[in-house]
Amino acid sequence: MWPVLLLESCLRNGVYVSVENIFECQSENEQLAVQDGLQLLEFAPQQRPLLEEVLEGLTAEEKSLPAKLHYDQRGSMLFEQICEVDEYYITRTELALMREISGALGDAFGNGCMLIEPGSGASLKTDLLLASMPDPAAYVPVDISRDFLLESATAIADRHDIEVLPVWADFTKGHPIPACEAAVRSRAIYFPGSTVGNFSRSEAASLLRTFGTMIQEQPDDELSGVAGAVVVGFDCKKDQGRMEAAYNDAEGVTAEFNYNVIDRLAGELGVALDRNKFTFRADWVENEGAIVSRLWVDESHSVEMAGTVVTFESGEAIRMEESHKYTPDEFELLAEESGLTMEKIWTDDAGDFAVACLRPLSV
Repeated sequence: MWPVLLLESCLRNGVYVSVENIFECQSENEQLAVQDGLQLLEFAPQQRPLLEEVLEGLTAEEKSLPAKLHYDQRGSMLFEQICEVDEYYITRTELALMREISGALGDAFGNGCMLIEPGSGASLKTDLLLASMPDPAAYVPVDISRDFLLESATAIADRHDIEVLPVWADFTKGHPIPACEAAVRSRAIYFPGSTVGNFSRSEAASLLRTFGTMIQEQPDDELSGVAGAVVVGFDCKKDQGRMEAAYNDAEGVTAEFNYNVIDRLAGELGVALDRNKFTFRADWVENEGAIVSRLWVDESHSVEMAGTVVTFESGEAIRMEESHKYTPDEFELLAEESGLTMEKIWTDDAGDFAVACLRPLSV
């Protein structure tokens, strides 16, 4: 699940605040703004019209919706609730692991490190890492959910004596890194929460390559003394029943997280979809190595969308999101395919979750 906020699938980490203002973000020119006392770098690449994306997904042979639709303000709040349900072991397991290893990560980063967090959220894990870093240069949270980004960035600025430079952007598309007041000796990217699992393996490899390039773009080359790092949290493969239960919680929070997408389409795009005609379920798909979340059609019906009639047949499904799982060896191979080498990997005692520290292969 994406600990998200904005990603492209991710994404449990990133999505548009509302469909209404999506075109307000469509500028490739970076702009600086001051809001809530923070310097906000605004950089949103060109996006396809969302209605076009939705229509394409719902008329495909296997229906799907962009996973980024999960992350409006309500969806982001629901994801925070998902992290608290009993069945969703991922967040508490990763948090416990970070309590153990944050000191080692801080030492690995060294002095003067700029910490960049794509898809930032209100995270205790980030607090632990920042508190363990010796003399960090700056903290750069990146998210496309503007309101959530500013809220979480302000909270970090209130809790830590560090320059916080939020970037409003889609981190899957690439974006500029703001300049900070302190000298930057290295960059580190922190990508926790198993958000990497929300991407297909090829997409994850591409994203890791982007991260690898980002940490090697050193603004203060004469000061650089420590190689940049990419720290990634990922969920490990385990008993199928436990993995499926984590995405089918008894309280129905994950189901509501998905029904909220239907509500958004109805409210923001004027698409006459009714959540009561769908049932949510998440299943392990062995050949994909992933939990796949779907909304299953309970009764056949049709809706009109941008002049096109879209038919939903009883028993078919809309693919909503995927969460890929890895063994440590599988993730090491993925990193190597992305031009990164695994310097160190930590897991909890049960081997449920892992945090990997990656470095560029060329270093």
